[in-house]
Amino acid sequence: MKTLITVILCLLLSSLGFAQDNNNEAKKDTTKLEEVLVISRRKLSNHRQEKTLSSIDDYLEKSNKVTMIKRGNYAWEPTINNMASERLVVTIDGMQIFGACTDKMDPITSYVDVSNLEKVSIGSGQEGTENGHSIGGGIDLKLPSSKFNGSGFKSGLDLGYETNGNYKATGLDLEYTGNKFFISADGIYRKSDNYDAGGNEEILYSQFEKYNISLKTGYKFSETQSIDANLIYDKATDVGYPALPMDVSLAEALIASLTHYYKPEDKALKSLETKLYFNTITHIMDDTKRPVVAIRMDMPGWSDTYGFYSKAELMKNKHHFTLNLNGFYNKSLAEMTMFSNNPSEPDMFMYTWPDIRTLYSGIFIKDDFHFSAHETLASSIRLGYHNNKIAEEVGVQSLQIFHDTVDDQKNRFLVSLASAYQLKKENYNLSVGLGYGERAPSVSEGYGFFLFNSFDNYDYIGNPNLKNEKAVEANFSFKQNFNDFEIGIESSYFHIMDYIIGEIAPDVSSMTIGANGVRVYTALDHASIFNTYVNSSYKLSERFAINGTVGYNYGKGNDGENLPLIKPFSYFAEFNYNTPKFNAALQLDGNGNQSNYSSKYGENETADYAILNLNLGNVFHNKFGKTVLKYGIENILDTKYSTYADWNNFPRQGRNFYVNLSFVFP
Repeated sequence: MKTLITVILCLLLSSLGFAQDNNNEAKKDTTKLEEVLVISRRKLSNHRQEKTLSSIDDYLEKSNKVTMIKRGNYAWEPTINNMASERLVVTIDGMQIFGACTDKMDPITSYVDVSNLEKVSIGSGQEGTENGHSIGGGIDLKLPSSKFNGSGFKSGLDLGYETNGNYKATGLDLEYTGNKFFISADGIYRKSDNYDAGGNEEILYSQFEKYNISLKTGYKFSETQSIDANLIYDKATDVGYPALPMDVSLAEALIASLTHYYKPEDKALKSLETKLYFNTITHIMDDTKRPVVAIRMDMPGWSDTYGFYSKAELMKNKHHFTLNLNGFYNKSLAEMTMFSNNPSEPDMFMYTWPDIRTLYSGIFIKDDFHFSAHETLASSIRLGYHNNKIAEEVGVQSLQIFHDTVDDQKNRFLVSLASAYQLKKENYNLSVGLGYGERAPSVSEGYGFFLFNSFDNYDYIGNPNLKNEKAVEANFSFKQNFNDFEIGIESSYFHIMDYIIGEIAPDVSSMTIGANGVRVYTALDHASIFNTYVNSSYKLSERFAINGTVGYNYGKGNDGENLPLIKPFSYFAEFNYNTPKFNAALQLDGNGNQSNYSSKYGENETADYAILNLNLGNVFHNKFGKTVLKYGIENILDTKYSTYADWNNFPRQGRNFYVNLSFVFP
């Protein structure tokens, strides 16, 4: 381990120390390891032909590395490299935000919408640590860039309808842009009834209603300095979760930020961006709409975060530096009240997150060193200080029941290192990388108290004495062009030490009625995860093209048990036709049989499946602006199926006809 860390440090330092050739200025690197998904509600796309009113969840699933865990028809949890949210860092424009639900019903991605975003940056493993520490990778949901182009007033209207679930979506954009001032506002509303699985089977408690409003304004002081303010309000109500024993009556977020930009001319410092931000989240679980439950309960949670970052980009000779100094303070509190069915017995109350305070500060440095126009060595380091504090004394006392020693504070020092060599030629690209990373346990893993997991039917208890989880990774990608044919492979391997997972505590009784028992978070000595994907495309003509992807994933602990939620063999194929004003795509999407499932952690075998989708789009221009029409059929054959990522095997949507209509007024 020490040897590998030393090798990565040497690669990092060597990129800082190469001899300079002042007469040979390196070009700015355009080869990024990170994957970027461009968000557009109106632009016709020839990549998987997404709907203009797709949710963020739908967009994220277009990535090879990302899979969404579904507990219902709303608020899917993203995973990267078969690792769930505890092992990821998910940010909104670099801002740290933490969900307020102990059952992970409110991933960070659920508190924004396509109307808020310009693109999504996805970094695999230690490539995704610019904004924080992670093992599996990072997702940054980028807000639109500031505009001072003097284009005046613009507006847009979006309408969408889907037959399955009587789903409706409406969006409105308003924008004014001057030379020194801009202001933009947008809103989007979504509502769905219960949807039907294949064979017209109604999936109860799959309804939801949500609206999202955002406001952004900015002022340009000079050619080098500007400032903008951004406000996002997101509210979801009546959200059903068919895979869980409870629903959500309210998921609400307020996200605010103030950003200063400095871009000097003709200097080594290319940009300096400093942001102050605040966000608050309220999440309320209840079971009032479930007709029969063993005992009624309310489970509200709150999360408040205050933070900052200061990012700088510098270019000097062959070096392109990225620096990020950031920090945040978070308060997470969740509670549960059980209402007795017997009026003579008192209700029971307890903290499930006993007011956990988290303070973090860290620095990230990355150097893209250009050997030549074709070769780059990208090296990065992140160092961080992480402190947890239990603010409620009852939380310390509760956890002491299960652990000999529990301190009210825990300090951690976290390290992330990565280095990758990239070669980009006219007809092929090559990338080889190594990384080492650490993460602190999540609030639930460290301090959760009787958190029920319906996946394996156990209550979970946190462990504040857990070690930092650590991972060594290696990644490789290669892409070759043969005129109209392109083929590529991307692979990654993770050796994870002190892999945090729940182990059965045989002498402890569960709190949840009907639960199998209690698990306490502990750590396996190590675990391994391997992922590989082969991507190909062939351009038959100027208008016709075929592309496809096959993937294989593997995950196992040192105890010989399969890890949970590891994606089975998967494939995707698409035949598409494109003209400037019309596009069409026929897609085949499927998974193989999930035979390597983890019965120890509640999984069972998931059958293979394959579905067909047809997507079509038109664009029309007139004197009033542009109209974009997207329409199609999802799951044409009305296949009834569920995937390994569908919590408790609840089935996905059957046949669905949809239409999206967007008007753009210049």
